[in-house]
Amino acid sequence: MTEQAKDESGGAEMGLLSHLIELRDRLLKMLLAVGIVFLCLFPFADTIYSWLAQPLLSHMPEGTSMIAIEVASPFLIPFKVCLMVAVFATAPFWLYQIWAFVAPGLYTHEKRLVSPLLISSTLLFYLGIAFAYFIVFPLVFGFFTSVAPEGVEVSTDISRYLDFVLTIFLAFGIAFEVPIATILLVAVGVATPEGLAKQRPYFIVAAFVVGMFLTPPDIISQTLLALPMWLLFEAGIFFSRFFMKRKDEFSKASEDRYKSDDSSSGGTAATGAAAAGAAGAAATFADDEALADSEMEAEMKKLDKESDKLDDDEVPGP
Repeated sequence: MTEQAKDESGGAEMGLLSHLIELRDRLLKMLLAVGIVFLCLFPFADTIYSWLAQPLLSHMPEGTSMIAIEVASPFLIPFKVCLMVAVFATAPFWLYQIWAFVAPGLYTHEKRLVSPLLISSTLLFYLGIAFAYFIVFPLVFGFFTSVAPEGVEVSTDISRYLDFVLTIFLAFGIAFEVPIATILLVAVGVATPEGLAKQRPYFIVAAFVVGMFLTPPDIISQTLLALPMWLLFEAGIFFSRFFMKRKDEFSKASEDRYKSDDSSSGGTAATGAAAAGAAGAAATFADDEALADSEMEAEMKKLDKESDKLDDDEVPGP
């Protein structure tokens, strides 16, 4: 193996190793941030869980409360709640860490696109969670407790309630990312705003199907998830049209700048050609002048030889 090949292989290995070290450092920072927030929230675990259970507790009949079926549930469930809140609260930080790791490999126009998308996706995820807590939960729990048959006491297990809440939060948080997905599809050229608008009826049906799988088996949760998805889909189409307009303007400006650069480089090339032609002509003239001088010198030598010969002929012999 040559020295150059060794250097190239060693450089590639060191480059990969440095990327892995950076990835490890950023993952450790993300875990450290989640751990710090978790430790700060853990002393208030019971209060956080009471706040999380408030939409259900406010609709339960007087004298009833939630129950814990498993032995370790009174400790584990508040623990899980604090961990969930810590992960959601530090989402902007670990999204920034992911962005900082990927950003050096992106072009400038890609960075301009990704930065607002990251910010907006985070805000939409939080908006989906808030929508589920303040709008969906009161309607769903009010409906469930009102239709309970006589003689049935509503006493929900805290573990199953947490699973229900996490499912709803993730479903609405992901569903509110529909505008981001729409804009990305348009940005990469997979679809166009007009083509997405034509697929509106299919998307509405798909939204209800997704709501059926991501939410509990009731028509209220399914409808409350499908309707925002449809409205957000319309918002995504609107903003994707705005994005396409800005993209076309940017492309046109780049093309005009490219044409102006070509014209200026063409003028410079013409000037250079003219200068080269003048230099060539001067060189040709100099060569002709040098050739004339050499020919004249040869003629002078020839004349000198002839005159010397004549002089020798005129001299009388002894």
